[in-house]
Amino acid sequence: MALTFRRSWSDPDLDQYRDTVVRFIDEHMLPGDEAARHRGHVGHELWRQAGQTGLLCTDIPEPWGAGGDFRHEAVLYEEMARRSLTGMNASVHTIVAHYLLNHGTDAQRQRYLPRLVSGECVGAIAMTEPGTGSDLQGIRTRAERRGTGYVINGSKTFISNGFLAGLVLVVAKTDPTQGARGLSIFIVDTADCPGYRVGRVLDKMGLKAQDTSELFFDDVAVGPEQLLGGREGQGFFQLMADLPYERLIIGVTALAAMEGAYQATLDYVRERKAFGQPIADFQNTRFKLAEMATEITVGRAFIDRCVEDLVAGRLDTATASMAKLWGSEAQGRVVDACVQLFGGYGYMNEYLVARMYTDARIQRIYGGTSEIMKEVIARAL
Repeated sequence: MALTFRRSWSDPDLDQYRDTVVRFIDEHMLPGDEAARHRGHVGHELWRQAGQTGLLCTDIPEPWGAGGDFRHEAVLYEEMARRSLTGMNASVHTIVAHYLLNHGTDAQRQRYLPRLVSGECVGAIAMTEPGTGSDLQGIRTRAERRGTGYVINGSKTFISNGFLAGLVLVVAKTDPTQGARGLSIFIVDTADCPGYRVGRVLDKMGLKAQDTSELFFDDVAVGPEQLLGGREGQGFFQLMADLPYERLIIGVTALAAMEGAYQATLDYVRERKAFGQPIADFQNTRFKLAEMATEITVGRAFIDRCVEDLVAGRLDTATASMAKLWGSEAQGRVVDACVQLFGGYGYMNEYLVARMYTDARIQRIYGGTSEIMKEVIARAL
């Protein structure tokens, strides 16, 4: 069966916006995707083109942004995920904008939000360190007082958009004696920044077109105006406040990837023949397709409700964690089943499902592992 992919949160204006997104993807993203996968990044020009088209940070309110809402963001994430276009990590970019919007000072918003919306500046968040993942209190990067400002020393790894980033939000300890209350977030302009260094673009299993990098900070001096929100010790709470937004994005992209993989598989099994008949005519194939169609349809109802709740301002942390947990785990199951139906061709990178298979694995890890999601959900029971 073919799925209609209807969304309860859409409307005619959003459908028209989706057409704009699809045209941009067809004209600017798809033609350069293979080269970006070999290069390890999409380059700055694509970001600027996306900004000029009005596709970046669409839920940032006026006067800095377009004044849309999360549904506009979801449209872009869905259409990229359905095609396994992972090079331009617009979600991390938008999350950076939301940290500034929700926690920054007026001066910080005025200085940085227009640059993020236009694509002039690519945003990244530097949390993870070589020895620290989900346990943010284990962060070792330090920001020490030096005169009226700070000096940052430390290293970060697995940083999405790290190679191209012009603005990095750096999580650092300002008071090592205070645990979570000793964390602060600093805004680092990377252009002509002494002591800031980008390491290698990491060789990942998937997400080949996305620039995931190591970052190094050696006596990076920042002024007091680059402390997010202007107050020390707020970093942990700022990070926690925006986690539901980030985790729903992962749920949205997971479901869209499942829909894309399913459609590609449905088209393939109808054309591919074995023993004189289309693979789609075998009972095992029909049953597998039925299972996938059911899982996607049920998931669409839940993810759509979460999108509506976020737009209405009532999405809680536990429900967002459910969206992330279920979405990423279901994505793994569905894409794996699609590869199986493709047979040997499903293992070839020239086929969409092969790229989707390797791209899907990280979804259960970043943004909080599945195990962390279960712990968050369990605490809310």
